[in-house]
Amino acid sequence: NSSAALRAEGVQGIAAAMDDAIIGINDAHAPRTYLGASSLGAECERQIQLDYILANNLPGAPRPAGEGFGAKTLRMFAMGHAFEALAVGWLRDAGFDLRTHGKDGQQFGFSTAGGQLSGHCDGVIARGPEGQAYPLLFEHKALGPKSWKEVAKHGVAKAKPVYHAQLALYQAYMDLQNPALFMATNRDTAEVYLELVPFDPALAQATSDKAVRILQATKAGELSPKAFASAEFFACKWCRW
Repeated sequence: NSSAALRAEGVQGIAAAMDDAIIGINDAHAPRTYLGASSLGAECERQIQLDYILANNLPGAPRPAGEGFGAKTLRMFAMGHAFEALAVGWLRDAGFDLRTHGKDGQQFGFSTAGGQLSGHCDGVIARGPEGQAYPLLFEHKALGPKSWKEVAKHGVAKAKPVYHAQLALYQAYMDLQNPALFMATNRDTAEVYLELVPFDPALAQATSDKAVRILQATKAGELSPKAFASAEFFACKWCRW
């Protein structure tokens, strides 16, 4: 029994060391100090603004209820990057000229408003099999089974409006107005969902306008409006603010 207890403690110590390491490495990275295309599709402008204020350590920056991401969440992010790399390889193997970085070694993306609004896409498909217009934006997401099934059933615009807004911004600012290739991989089953998403200029403009409103409110020392009146609303329960 005492040997079993020691083995259990040893395993717990290994798990704790891994958790501490991944959190420490993440905390050592400088926070993103711009409004990111991946976040601007969120419904609540107050949430987006508070994240921006905190990242830039602006005067009066509030503190969220939960400090930073836990080790489990950080591992989920890492899994997303790993699945993205796999997806890029699968498409290249299928004959697509999929590029993720420019000649300068930097990831493809855009930056505007003096660098206050930026985004980095997963890739651009320059050429490929006939029957499709090129170049086109490529974006990949690794999803849990429930989210994956929702996207596969309803399409990205209805199931994941945050992703749809992200695509529209990239298409607009990177001048990639052919339909974007959105790909979602089910983390549990490895099933793949593919969708060609037409450019939505109205959505791109509305999302860009949202960014301008948030930046202007922040500069004026004002809080952006909340999307919901009560913190008891379902979406608010998942918000660190």
